[in-house]
Amino acid sequence: MSGFWHWYVVLLTLLNIFGCFWLVRWATRRRSGEAAEGDVTGHSWDGLQEYNNPLPRWWLYLFYLTIVFSLIYIVLYPTLGNWQGIYGWSSTGQYEQEMERAEAKYGPIFAELAQKDVAALAQDDEATQIGQRLFLNYCSTCHGSDAGGATGFPNLADKHWLYGGSPEAIKTSIMNGRRGIMPPWGASLGDQGVEETAAYVMSLSGREVDSAKASAGKKHYQMMCVACHGANGTGNQALGAPDLTDSNWLYGGSPGAIKTSIRDGRNGVMPAHKEFLGEDKVHVLAAYVYSLSN
Repeated sequence: MSGFWHWYVVLLTLLNIFGCFWLVRWATRRRSGEAAEGDVTGHSWDGLQEYNNPLPRWWLYLFYLTIVFSLIYIVLYPTLGNWQGIYGWSSTGQYEQEMERAEAKYGPIFAELAQKDVAALAQDDEATQIGQRLFLNYCSTCHGSDAGGATGFPNLADKHWLYGGSPEAIKTSIMNGRRGIMPPWGASLGDQGVEETAAYVMSLSGREVDSAKASAGKKHYQMMCVACHGANGTGNQALGAPDLTDSNWLYGGSPGAIKTSIRDGRNGVMPAHKEFLGEDKVHVLAAYVYSLSN
């Protein structure tokens, strides 16, 4: 924080605290001509009389106590701009301490589990329960608590894998993340070309389509799509290109969704968890994911 903002925060905070102190003192000061305590003030509304009954002293002292508390807090903890407080506390420091304690307690458990291969861990109930808790914490936001996925997020409980469903492939996906890019072809194909290509793509999975459109779309497919999805449309796991011959659609299999994919492209990002979780935890998590479809 720059010097200007440091002093801005300092002055604004202290002015507010001492302003509260002044306000309490001013509001409780007895004024000349004021009605005696317990007497009516002369104000009335709808037949109700206002009495001069000040706050109880204990309530007033609570206001002063909050002001004293705020001053003590300012001294002990980071509050005023760049001031770190006597304790030098920070949320980052507390997080790191908690992580160190957790690592000391649970690290040996994960290290021991990591000695087994993923396929073996997938048959271990205790290991999969630990992996499930990791999944619920770090993966369920995108893939769902049941790992069933959502539009744009793969279902991890079936046999359809963009990058392969072997233990090694799953672990690599979690460790290093994935980035799937489907380029947009709308500018190259035009509306009619998108329509024809979509018809051919739908025909690959046995759906009924306009044969003339599908025939024209096949030519577009062979020019634009075959490099990634293969001549038969069965995909390429090395590239993360999906199989177009089944009924499993990551972004939806309706004609409109398929046309959108062809016209506008798709960008899917799976973040890497290696640095965040560490290899031992990823190993256990991979075993749980592997167990879902095996």
